[in-house]
Amino acid sequence: MNFLVVFLGTVSLWQIILIVAVVLLMFGGKKIPELMRGFGSGIKEFKNASKDEQNKDQSK
Repeated sequence: MNFLVVFLGTVSLWQIILIVAVVLLMFGGKKIPELMRGFGSGIKEFKNASKDEQNKDQSK
């Protein structure tokens, strides 16, 4: 969390609303669920890979 505050500064509600509006304009409402599904599966794969690495390190 501290990294995000340093990297982005303080993000206000209006900035978040603006970002969401721009994303909706660029991709449209029907494409957003597909993008989020892909993003979620990418995070899931990353977590599984990191767990595998931790298990591999512990077994040595």
